Amino acid sequence: MIARAWRWAALALLLAAAAALGGCAAQTETLRRAPPAGLGPRVELAATPFFPQTEYHCGPAALATVLAGLSVDATPERLGEEVFLPARTGTLQIEMIAGARRHGAVATRLPGTLEALLRELQAGHPVLVFQNLGLSWYPLWHYAVLIGYDLERAEVMLRSGTTERLVMSMRTLEHTWVRAGSWAFVALPPGQWPVTAEEKAVVEAAVGFERSAMPTHAAQATLAYRSALQRFPDSLSLRMGLGNVLYAAGDKNSAALAFEEAAQRHPDSAPAWMNLASTRAELGQRDAALAAARRAVGSGDATWAERAATLLASLEAQAKDSSAPR
Repeated sequence: MIARAWRWAALALLLAAAAALGGCAAQTETLRRAPPAGLGPRVELAATPFFPQTEYHCGPAALATVLAGLSVDATPERLGEEVFLPARTGTLQIEMIAGARRHGAVATRLPGTLEALLRELQAGHPVLVFQNLGLSWYPLWHYAVLIGYDLERAEVMLRSGTTERLVMSMRTLEHTWVRAGSWAFVALPPGQWPVTAEEKAVVEAAVGFERSAMPTHAAQATLAYRSALQRFPDSLSLRMGLGNVLYAAGDKNSAALAFEEAAQRHPDSAPAWMNLASTRAELGQRDAALAAARRAVGSGDATWAERAATLLASLEAQAKDSSAPR
């Protein structure tokens, strides 16, 4: 990541060259010509904390910036020990997201559009962005935190590097961000979600957070799933995830209800019926377990057919054994 003095000295030239070679900033021009409905002309999250980076540590500094905004006690130095990879002299994107989740935040990828970034800012969410501040043939990877925009002036404001309030043209942000893969995420407390988050990203974030939070923070993981289902109530993955986290926390009655809801909404899902059958069986609800297992077998899900049949045979054998005279 950018750090050495000579790199910062050359940055202005590289950015100018990048903008010149990048072609038309299509998204910027569209946003300026026809601002989307409901998008305000200007936003700046001035209260966003700032941590100037040290050498190669733009990742830990940017991550500390978004986490500190959530009142998480995580300094760049501490995060550097967790996410910085000396062999790469930088931080991988997967480590950035994992680092946020380890500290209790739900990190969710955003759609790859400039409009999505601006709408998150309007919602009060600083956005961690990944940029290539160099050229395609000479990349200079960099993490920064987007904190504001001005559509009339076509500018954005960032916490970046050693600059607390870096004003950059929106065109340049678009070029450098798109050249780095249009990668960005928002970190929020469990129960809250980015306003632009899509279902796939929410599922990935909820599952990732669950794996980081369990078993010590089951309530937080449960909250993440329940709040996600308020937005995407028909998501099979989210309902199964909720059932699994409730089951792991020892709340089998609530887990059974979650699996039942998943099965009812997705009757062709053998795993939903199988989880329901197994959980009902553990609760001593033999008839309900057998009924669910039969639905799993009859779901037509070829991938799970053998396992569903095995489960049904096992439950039928248990029922037969328990009803035999003693």
